[in-house]
Amino acid sequence: MFAYEVLLDTDAFFRRILEEEEFQCEMSTAEFHFRIGRYVAEREKKLGAGEVSVLAAAYRHGVPVYTSSPGDSSIGMNVAAMSLFGKGTKIDVSADVNETAGIVYAAKKGRGKSAVLIMGGGSPKNFILQTEPQLQEVLGIEEKGHDYFLQVTDARPDTGGLSGATPSEAVSWGKVDPHRLPDAVVCYLDSTVAMPLLTAYVLERVKRRPLRRLYDHRAEFVAALKKEFRRNYIAWKAGGKWRPGR
Repeated sequence: MFAYEVLLDTDAFFRRILEEEEFQCEMSTAEFHFRIGRYVAEREKKLGAGEVSVLAAAYRHGVPVYTSSPGDSSIGMNVAAMSLFGKGTKIDVSADVNETAGIVYAAKKGRGKSAVLIMGGGSPKNFILQTEPQLQEVLGIEEKGHDYFLQVTDARPDTGGLSGATPSEAVSWGKVDPHRLPDAVVCYLDSTVAMPLLTAYVLERVKRRPLRRLYDHRAEFVAALKKEFRRNYIAWKAGGKWRPGR
């Protein structure tokens, strides 16, 4: 529990940041959060509270942070408030879609694999899974779906909601590779219990690896995606039949 004034102070902090010159433009949520992360990292140092912020950690390690519904948050509300004065950031949601699809495409093109780890569900669940239909159905790139699927949720599938949708449902949309379905896992547990256990396991059992710093490679990922889509699009415009990539 914390005092209501903490929320007001947090809003004020974001409004001050959003007045800075570097935020007076359009950008993806990854770029927005990266820039915010730098300010939060500086605040961590000033307060001497240690490394306590997820955004600051993502900034330091070059991890892109995307928000599927950027307006549905206290940060989004402050972005909207500043727009009333003609100030602040404009969020480019199309960039988010292309960048996330580009990350998956780069992994697959490099003979790697893609995996989704979902805590909960809702809009973020679909946002990360839709990268595969974007590649296959919209861009016409040959793909089969994500290789690994792990979800921690307390939502049941019988209610029909997205949060409770099983991996077998995702197969029908090309989100998950049907050949990897036996390896898909759904754990019905509260995320606040599962996440600390998974984190402790990884820190104990997995060796440190070089940082990939995916944030720094977004432009090249999107460029490769654009090149492949352009080739497919030109062939379709020339009279070819558009076919999903699978």
